[in-house]
Amino acid sequence: MRACPTEALRVIEGKAHLHANRCIDCGECYRVCPTGAIIVEQDDFQNIFNYKRRVALIPSVLLGQYPDNVTPGMVIQALKNIGFTDVFEVEDSVEYLIPQINEYIAKNQNKKPIISSFCPAIVRLVQVKFPWLVGNILLIRPPLDLTASYIRGMLTSNGVSNNDVGIFYITPCAAKIAAIKSPVGEEFSELNGVINMDLIYNRTLHEIKKKNVNKIPNSFLSDLSARSITWALTNGEAVNIDGRCMAIDGIHNVIEFLEKIENDEVNGVDFLELRACDESCAGGILAAANRFITAELLRNHAKQFLKPDQSSNNQNKLQKYEQLLMGKINLNRVEPRSMVKLDEDMAKAMKKMERVKRLMCYLPGVDCGVCGAPSCLALAEDIVQGEGAISHCVFLQKIMEQNKLDPEHSFRIMKKIWGTNRFYKDCDKPIQNK
Repeated sequence: MRACPTEALRVIEGKAHLHANRCIDCGECYRVCPTGAIIVEQDDFQNIFNYKRRVALIPSVLLGQYPDNVTPGMVIQALKNIGFTDVFEVEDSVEYLIPQINEYIAKNQNKKPIISSFCPAIVRLVQVKFPWLVGNILLIRPPLDLTASYIRGMLTSNGVSNNDVGIFYITPCAAKIAAIKSPVGEEFSELNGVINMDLIYNRTLHEIKKKNVNKIPNSFLSDLSARSITWALTNGEAVNIDGRCMAIDGIHNVIEFLEKIENDEVNGVDFLELRACDESCAGGILAAANRFITAELLRNHAKQFLKPDQSSNNQNKLQKYEQLLMGKINLNRVEPRSMVKLDEDMAKAMKKMERVKRLMCYLPGVDCGVCGAPSCLALAEDIVQGEGAISHCVFLQKIMEQNKLDPEHSFRIMKKIWGTNRFYKDCDKPIQNK
C-alpha cells in the first residue's frame, strides 16, 4: 500500500482494494508484496494456435535473460518449438523511429520538454498525477506498436490473410499489458495478445535444457543496430535524440523529477526519457534475470556495432517501413485522467477541498498507514468522498477514547480495516524483517 506511487491501494477488511482511477499499472505493488498475493494476468498461451501465422514479438531484454551458454539463436529456435511460426524483435523499427522523433521535437519547440511515449506507465502517470504535462507527451507511436503494424502490413502484402495473423507480445511489465488492452492515443492495438515474459522464459529454457534446440551461433535474429539493441535500456533512447536530453528511471525518481519541473526548478531540457522501472525494461517485474546483468549483456552485444547500419539493405528496409506505416505513425491527443476528482460540480468540489483541509488540521500527518490508507491526506480525501471515517485514525481514536469512546468500538473499527484474523491471539506468528 505504501509503495504505490499514486496511492491507489486501500486496506478494507484485511484485503487490498484498488482505486482504478489512480492506478498506472507500474507494478510496484507486485514487486514489493511480501506474500506474492498479487498476480499479473495474461492471455491464455493456447490462444496463439487460433492463427496460422503465430508471431512472437520479443523485446531485446528477453534475449538477455538466459545463462551465458544460451545464445539468442537457441532462444529463437525454442520459441518456434513451443508453437510460434515467426519471431520478430520489437526494436526492429527504432532506426525508422529516431528521425521521426527528432523531426517532431524540432516542430514542437513550444512544448518542451517533450516526454517520451515509450513507457506506458509513465504516460499514465502524467495523465493521473501531472495532467498539465499531457501536452508534452511525444505523439509518436512507440517501437512496439510501429513494429506490430509493420509486421502485419508485411505479411498481408505477401498474401497472408489478416485474419490468419496473430501477433503476441512477450512483455516484461504489467504496464504494456494495459497499453495493449486499453491503448492510450490509439483506437485499437495491432497486437492480438500479450504473454508474460516469465512464462515464456521458463518454457523456452525447458526446451533448451531438454536439448531440443541446436547450438546456434551467438547472433541476434535480425540486423539490429547498436542503438536498436539498447533502446529499451536506461539512456538508450535519450542518447539518440538531438538537443539537451535526460534519462530518469525508477517511478519514484521520475515523480521527484517531474515535481521539479512543475516547480520550475529545471529548465532548458528538450527531451525526457522517463522509465518506470530501474534499468528500464531490464528491470521489468516479469523479467527473470538480474536487471544489471541483462543490461550489461545487451550493451556488450551492442558493442559489436560501431554505428547505425547504412547498407543498401537497411535503406531498403527503411523505405519499406515508410510505405507500410504511411498514416500510422502518430498518436492521437492524450487526455488528462484526474487522480483526485472530488466532484464533477466545481462548487461542490471546492467545498470538499475545504473539508479536506479542515480534516488535515486534526489528522496527525505521520502517514502511518494503520487506518488502511497510505497517508493522512489520502484518508481525508476518502472521508469527504464517503469512503472512509475519521474514527479509522488510531491517534484520533485515542482522543475519542478519552472522551468516552467505548474501547470495544475502537477494536471493532480496527477489525473492519485489517480483518478479524489479524486480532486473534497468536504468539507463534512470524515476524517479518523490515
